[in-house]
Amino acid sequence: MSDIAPPVVSRNPADPSDILVHLPAPGAPAALNAVERARAAQPRWMLGGAAARSAALGAIAAGIEAAADELTALAVREVGKPVTEARAEVARAAAIWRYHAQAPYEPTGAVHETAAGPGLLLTRRRPHGVAGLITPWNFPFAIPSWKAAPALATGNTVVLKPAPEATACAQRLAEIIQHAVPAGVFTVLPGGAAEGNAVVSTADAVSFTGSTVVGQLVTRTTTARGIPAQAEMGGLNAAIVLPDADIDTAAAQIASAIAGYAGQKCTATSRVIAVGAALGPLREALAERLRTLPVGDPADPATVCGPVISEQARDRVVEARRALPDVAAAPVPSGSDGWYVTPALVTDVPLGHVLRREEVFGPLAVLLTADGLDEAVRITNSVPYGLVTSVHTASLDEALHGLDHLDTGMIRVNAPSTGVDFHLPFGGTKASSRGPREQGHAALDFYTSERTYTLMPARP
Repeated sequence: MSDIAPPVVSRNPADPSDILVHLPAPGAPAALNAVERARAAQPRWMLGGAAARSAALGAIAAGIEAAADELTALAVREVGKPVTEARAEVARAAAIWRYHAQAPYEPTGAVHETAAGPGLLLTRRRPHGVAGLITPWNFPFAIPSWKAAPALATGNTVVLKPAPEATACAQRLAEIIQHAVPAGVFTVLPGGAAEGNAVVSTADAVSFTGSTVVGQLVTRTTTARGIPAQAEMGGLNAAIVLPDADIDTAAAQIASAIAGYAGQKCTATSRVIAVGAALGPLREALAERLRTLPVGDPADPATVCGPVISEQARDRVVEARRALPDVAAAPVPSGSDGWYVTPALVTDVPLGHVLRREEVFGPLAVLLTADGLDEAVRITNSVPYGLVTSVHTASLDEALHGLDHLDTGMIRVNAPSTGVDFHLPFGGTKASSRGPREQGHAALDFYTSERTYTLMPARP
């Protein structure tokens, strides 16, 4: 067996003959060197002060905005993201950097009185050092941004190991970031498992988004090392539709959450649970929405569902729905070599089937039924994952019941399961997430550790 790692290759999912990146894997030693360079640069970055860090993050936001058209086209080409979604992602990435540009001015601690006598008690948050970021391909600008921006704002330096399929996007983002920060403060390390393992094994804090299997490995490694870590992993998200819901609106939102970006979001809807009398109207409305959903070239502004990321991903989705009846299936483009699959809602799925147990990561969902809300909640909670649930109802009482009993980290009422508010905590329960939450003020807490200082007078 060869010890040489396979090269880093990134192809256009809509035209696999279009190769964006083909370069030798740097290897684990390169990862170790990147972390050490980042560690050497960290003290000066931290001590440069709040104004310098704030200005740098603001400059990054401006740089992303200035390059918005280029970045949008790159996301369309490299990861097959429909252009409308790609444009929105780039805008969100800029907003994330601008939001965190104020973070260096946030309080880093508090002052307390002693229990008795003179002196002061202080708390203060300090950066960990080097933040190792392992990111997926499906949000090539937003996810690296929502990890890197708070890490840099709080005085850490960053080594980013992106998914190979999003290497070109990561490299272009790095150019914008590196133009605003000193050398060594932000490094992109292309590669695969060897490079990722090396970063996880040497960084001072690790933030991971990706598959459940790899996330569990990251968690074990970081736990053994005793360093802070967060791992955002899979989802098997449900949409619960009650009879009093606005069925047409719910169907439109759920169809988009099933097939938008070919279902390649951890927040995509994988299970649709129709409660009682909602079944018939919902099945008809959702079938119509999926049948007419625009599938095709991601560069076309009308496209909602483009290709999946790879040939292996396409085969996995095709195999998962084999021999299952469906109530809707949208046509895929003819005459294309791209990795397209048919968006579908399938029925009569046995309990042990993969679609009821695991995230397939494609434009595919199962239709399930429940007699009442309590049963729908039990079905929702019956899987190992707990990222997000959408609840569609006109009843505030039913909505609050769902909020109280659903075992998921995020609950969206009368809204699709997809969608992220970057200023609020993001994360799930059970096998969906490990460690502290991402985004908002929660991210500032993750990238720092709290110290308690006791200051007493030198003389009694």
